[in-house]
Amino acid sequence: MAKTTNGFMGHDMLAPFTAAWMIDMGPLVIDRAEGSYVYDINGKKYLDSLSGLWCTVLGGSEPRLIEAANKQLNKLAFYHSFWNRTTKPSLDLAKELINMFTANKMGKVFFTNSGSEANDTQVKLVWYYNNAIGRPNKKKIIARKNAYHGSTYMTAGLSGLPSLHLKFDLPPPYILHTDCPHYWNNHLPGETEEEYSTRLANNLENLILKEGPETVAAFIAEPVMGGAGVIIPPATYFEKIQAVLKKYDILFIADEVICGFGRLGTMFGCDKYNIKPDLVSIAKALSGGYIPIGAVLVSEEISKVISSQSNQLGVFCHGFTYSGHPVACAVALEALKIYKGKKYY
Repeated sequence: MAKTTNGFMGHDMLAPFTAAWMIDMGPLVIDRAEGSYVYDINGKKYLDSLSGLWCTVLGGSEPRLIEAANKQLNKLAFYHSFWNRTTKPSLDLAKELINMFTANKMGKVFFTNSGSEANDTQVKLVWYYNNAIGRPNKKKIIARKNAYHGSTYMTAGLSGLPSLHLKFDLPPPYILHTDCPHYWNNHLPGETEEEYSTRLANNLENLILKEGPETVAAFIAEPVMGGAGVIIPPATYFEKIQAVLKKYDILFIADEVICGFGRLGTMFGCDKYNIKPDLVSIAKALSGGYIPIGAVLVSEEISKVISSQSNQLGVFCHGFTYSGHPVACAVALEALKIYKGKKYY
């Protein structure tokens, strides 16, 4: 594997940024946007081919999203979602997301401000759920080498990129990493995609058995890996991985932060690869990148357990000041209308 420009080995989505920190150069300051183009402070025009950071999928000047934000700002600019309080835009968005995600039946939505916060929340939910059903030792989370799941302490640990671990004392011991499903780069001579997928599923099972199935809580994966270089899963990969997870009663967290909302030709990556997740993380295109927002979709089974446990404790003590921000939810609702081809009203 070749070194990146910052000296780290392998694929690294952060390489351009870390490299910029290491040399004496000023930042590129972007001043305005028009559709798929952005302009710097000197008026130079650029094609925004990365869609911001894979999020401004509706362009940088979509009037419907701007109007939705202005309308909500003039009505209710902010209210929180603590202590049994919420806002209508957050309720409407939660209902829309539950109806839109059809790969598995979801029961509840928890709003965050980013994909990192969504994946961070997932780990806490998995632990909360297992504690509630009497499995306090089932704590370990399996991610994949070269995966990217965020930059908080928890999600940087989940990520399988060495640059996110070096000098940060990551990953913690309860986070494990299994194979990156990069068939083109890692298959054996003469090995078919199906055979490669079988080998990776066997490796996953061996890791689970080595650690002890009673200690492994969840597996997290993007339908298509983004930060590692857009790695498409080989044939039968998710079918075989899910069989192993089901065998050992391990939850599946689908990270749809990049893949969600049509990027793979289906509304969600889970639809394309027949993934039946227990929990789902979304962000980025949820608001077209116009306002920070992310979300966690929780299956009916898990949400019922969490609700029951919270009622016994008197509170579900997790959240953020801006969870379910009404302006972000209003913009996201309008973005979903555009994705679904609804008329503007």
